[in-house]
Amino acid sequence: MKKRLRVDGHFGEYLQGRMGPRGPVVLVTLPCPLTGVVALHQPARDGLRLSGAGMSLPQARRFIASVGGTLTGRVRLRALLAPGMGTGVSTARLVALARLAGWDGRPGALAQACMSVEGATDPLMFDTPNQMLWASRLGQAVQHMPALLRHEVIGGIWGAPQRTNAADVHFADISDLIADWAQADTLPRFATLASESARRNLRLRGPMGDPTEALARDLGALGWVMAHTGAMRGLIFAPGQVPEHARATLRAAGMRCILHFKGGAL
Repeated sequence: MKKRLRVDGHFGEYLQGRMGPRGPVVLVTLPCPLTGVVALHQPARDGLRLSGAGMSLPQARRFIASVGGTLTGRVRLRALLAPGMGTGVSTARLVALARLAGWDGRPGALAQACMSVEGATDPLMFDTPNQMLWASRLGQAVQHMPALLRHEVIGGIWGAPQRTNAADVHFADISDLIADWAQADTLPRFATLASESARRNLRLRGPMGDPTEALARDLGALGWVMAHTGAMRGLIFAPGQVPEHARATLRAAGMRCILHFKGGAL
């Protein structure tokens, strides 16, 4: 019997940077139900055939063996957005393979298995990935973070794809933003901190000419977010406050593949 499995991705990060000038690269991810990977599995006994994964069959076999699983038949992995946009495709594909292979262990152990393939990983194997400060180059949680109030995000792709380089630590120090995030309790405050993280990232890493901050101001958003490595850009609004013309305005500014989704849990 065919099996269909979905692993949600993310839409960049609320925060990303170094925990101190020489500290690890850490982030608070922005989960998104409209990104990620869909896996289709047709069981068979004649070995594993794999397509659409962006990884070789030997790599897939080694990863499946590392999580103690077995998987045969035809597997097709379909990314909802192309790699390099900042939506966690590389991690989502591995989580999907592990689950198809029967993984039912601790999320932290699965994160370490993903690290062995990627060198840097997103916390997509956790139930509430946005409620932790995640060290992506270590594959582990650093501290618990508060749940955000309910909000809406609208945004899309701006600029060129950018693949994550696990050795890249050229990020801004956000230790002050982390401390403030841990104490924040209003949506405007969370949005302000997310905006500052994105602003520091653009100032340090580029690209120049990013229109997102101006769009947030013009459309009355509470703040804005970005994939700190990638092309996703978005605006944060209180529930029900996204202007009707927001989608058209974003497209006119050069954004592509506009997505509109809900975030937060409180």
